[in-house]
Amino acid sequence: MSATPERHFTPQELAGFDGSDGKPTYVAHKGMVYDVSGSKLWKAGKHMNRHHAGGHGPRTVHRAPFPGRTGTLSQGGRARCPGRDPGTGHPPGAGVARQVHETVPHAQAPPASHDRAFPIAFGVAAPVCLVLGLVWSWPGFDAALLFLLAAAALFTPVAIVTGLFTWWLNYAAARVRAIVIKLLATPVFLAAILWALVWRLRVPDALAHPWDNLGFVILVLALFPLVSLIGWCGAALTFPPHDDE
Repeated sequence: MSATPERHFTPQELAGFDGSDGKPTYVAHKGMVYDVSGSKLWKAGKHMNRHHAGGHGPRTVHRAPFPGRTGTLSQGGRARCPGRDPGTGHPPGAGVARQVHETVPHAQAPPASHDRAFPIAFGVAAPVCLVLGLVWSWPGFDAALLFLLAAAALFTPVAIVTGLFTWWLNYAAARVRAIVIKLLATPVFLAAILWALVWRLRVPDALAHPWDNLGFVILVLALFPLVSLIGWCGAALTFPPHDDE
């Protein structure tokens, strides 16, 4: 194999690869420089209209299936670094993921959007209906709670399947911290939803006798912190923070 030309990047040089006017789109992460020119998520050098190429990118940039490692970034003098190596710059499955991205551009949607928003909405609304039902004792809140639990039980498995697919597609199944937390919290959320739904179906007047059905009340209330954790992790993926290390 022939030797790959070495590349040299200083912060000033990297700033020139900002994706504007047809320029290559490079971003840095922990001293490594990645080429994301082929990703529609970095169109015109911007990602989520928040991150800009030509400098430090979000923490998850090196996890995506697109980036090819182009070189390293020198914080002081010039750094000697290897050129792009597709063999080591792409995670396993990147070729298949790239084909899917090119065939179905919509598949590049962040792994915390679309159908995954429905269980979050139901998981927030259910505890709210429970509290309102306990305070005002209006039958409508009890009926709404039942429908919310049923809807959450229906949509959460779908969200899990599509979430796992986009995790593999956009992150090559890499163990990003936010995704790992979601992987642990989501089954607990689904179990709590199913348990609460079964309880409500077996005891239709559970809300009218909260002290006799304290477990049901605790289960529904527990949905709020669970779904908040899942939603926060999803937001961290959709709008990842910069990593200037």
